[in-house]
Amino acid sequence: MRKTLFLSAVAAICALLAFGCKEPAPDVTPDDPQEQTDDTPEDNTPEEPADPWGEPGDQPLDDEGEEQPATDLEEAYARQDAGLTVKAFTEIDGDVVNPERGFYYPFDLSGDYNNITASTVKSQRKQGRTIMYMQYVFPKYMSKDIPDKVLTNMQKDFDGLREGGGKCILRFCYKQNESESNKPWDPEEQWVMRHIEQVKPLLQRNEDVIMVFQAGYVGVWGEWYYTDHFVMKPQSFEDYQPRRRVLEAMLDALPASRQVAVRTPDFKMRMYGIGLKDTLTAATAHDGSILSRIGGYNDCFGASSDDYGTYSYSNSRAFWKGDTRYTFMGGETCGVSEYCTCEVSIKDMERYHWTYLNSDYNKSVINRWKTQGCYNEVLRRLGYRIVAERVKYTPEPRSGEPFRLVLYLRNDGFSAFQNPRDAKLVFVASDGTKTTFDLGSDPRTWHPGQHRIETSFTLPASKGTLYLHLADPLLPDRVEYSAALANEGVWDSTTGYNKLLEL
Repeated sequence: MRKTLFLSAVAAICALLAFGCKEPAPDVTPDDPQEQTDDTPEDNTPEEPADPWGEPGDQPLDDEGEEQPATDLEEAYARQDAGLTVKAFTEIDGDVVNPERGFYYPFDLSGDYNNITASTVKSQRKQGRTIMYMQYVFPKYMSKDIPDKVLTNMQKDFDGLREGGGKCILRFCYKQNESESNKPWDPEEQWVMRHIEQVKPLLQRNEDVIMVFQAGYVGVWGEWYYTDHFVMKPQSFEDYQPRRRVLEAMLDALPASRQVAVRTPDFKMRMYGIGLKDTLTAATAHDGSILSRIGGYNDCFGASSDDYGTYSYSNSRAFWKGDTRYTFMGGETCGVSEYCTCEVSIKDMERYHWTYLNSDYNKSVINRWKTQGCYNEVLRRLGYRIVAERVKYTPEPRSGEPFRLVLYLRNDGFSAFQNPRDAKLVFVASDGTKTTFDLGSDPRTWHPGQHRIETSFTLPASKGTLYLHLADPLLPDRVEYSAALANEGVWDSTTGYNKLLEL
């Protein structure tokens, strides 16, 4: 995470070195980043021979709601849909301010005060940001309990998030400077475990406003590198087990619907002894298992050929390319290089399915994107961007009779939804009566690409309006937490519904 608010410029520069900065090899080109030779220890998972996916969009198709090949299938659908009435939609050009996606604003917090208020969150929302990065820095509690006052103020921060209509990326750390004079950089394992135990009730109580929990605690900035107590340069499977214990304590403390993100793909592979063949699939994604709940974050995106050590082995990129299709991926940039041009950055955000990005760091990289002309594309495409293309439906609908609906959607974002999200049809009859139907499709399967979703139900009235409601299941009545389609004239800001049809 960006060392923001009270970190000096010198410390920020040091942050760039946190993962072993090295010059790109002479034959490396920005279009095809290379990694180091795989020197995986003998008792770790061996390197897999090849990337099974190929380019983004080449992954095996899932079942319901997955992207469909533009081949004979479209012709078959056209025959099935013959005779249905068609309505087309118009996409909007700009960004859509939606929950759980986009640029975030960072806050470094001590817990000594209530810093995240509803007005703070609403101010960020006016600037198009729905995510707050909340990093609690606890240098005073290296070997003692977190005081009750701090825990109370943390709850007030969560309350401010909820009242203001925001969600958070959450991380804990103890130090933000890797100088020798700043040692110890992190507490002993027993104190990390104790602190996770202390915040567990807060995590359980505030599931609705936690977007993702970044695996901090270990090392300077909580980035799992400069550490005194968790093996700074782990080699063997056993070396990784202290970190694994911390990670699993975090997963246990967090509600089962939420993910913990680790700093590199190698941490996930080495902690669990898995390889490229073990990336998540449609069958294993979101199944509640430990591996399905471990996502990733990259806090040196585009900084070098290996993003300053983010990709340390030859299968690291391929692993995240497959795995992040089904987990959160985000972070920040940390320095200008030939690897953060618009062309390379957009390609990498597509490959690794980026959902969120720091708006405040690194400004030089963000300004480069503005100068080169891709900033607005990044703004629009972080996370999901759901566009309704057209809807086909039963002509001359009648009350009490079957009503067939075929919805064609397109996700132009870099990623699908990651946390649970409802997808319901709401029919509001001309007399105001509401009837709700399940769309029968999980938005977490709406990966980048086109989707055809078909459903049918008994129409409760001949006249009325049909809406699509993409609500947060934990906050279904809060408009700020419902997702809007990227179309003209569909969003109802009073209800959080997307208008599909007027019958």
